[in-house]
Amino acid sequence: MRIVSGNYGGRVIHTPKNLPVRPTTDLAKESLFNILNNTIDFEELQVLDLFSGTGNISYEFYSRGSQSVTSVEQNFRCAKFIKETAANFKMEGLKVIQANAFSFLKHSNSYDIIFADPPYDFGRYEELTETIINNKILKENGMLIIEHPRDIQLSKFKGFTETRRYGKVHFSFFEYFAD
Repeated sequence: MRIVSGNYGGRVIHTPKNLPVRPTTDLAKESLFNILNNTIDFEELQVLDLFSGTGNISYEFYSRGSQSVTSVEQNFRCAKFIKETAANFKMEGLKVIQANAFSFLKHSNSYDIIFADPPYDFGRYEELTETIINNKILKENGMLIIEHPRDIQLSKFKGFTETRRYGKVHFSFFEYFAD
């Protein structure tokens, strides 16, 4: 796993083999951030990375200049790995919280960008999008990105704008606009 671009671009991160996660592939991550580069300014962004796994997406946002990145991961070993990696790279604006994503969202601030990469057997996509959008956890004009398998269709959910496909990886995009 590597950080693609930004202040930490090119750095390789070696993940322990015993972590129960599958990081977003470098190809899919690079493609996602190419889309984002053309639509957002990373500086000043407050980013939430739900179901962070190895922290792969959190490191990329931080490297590209996002002022605040919150990484939420339920698994203790994964959260510990993200904290250690952030400390090794001196990523002081990257906050790691070990918690269940839905529990965290009950008491969450608002964010400009929310990235969620739930486990592939996750069955609560609609609840996730509704919780984020209805509770205004996503700021007005903000962007929610959900990574999911190809057999999951999210186009019927509130705020959906598009899905992009990169091999087996699918990213669905949502936006929140005040009524």
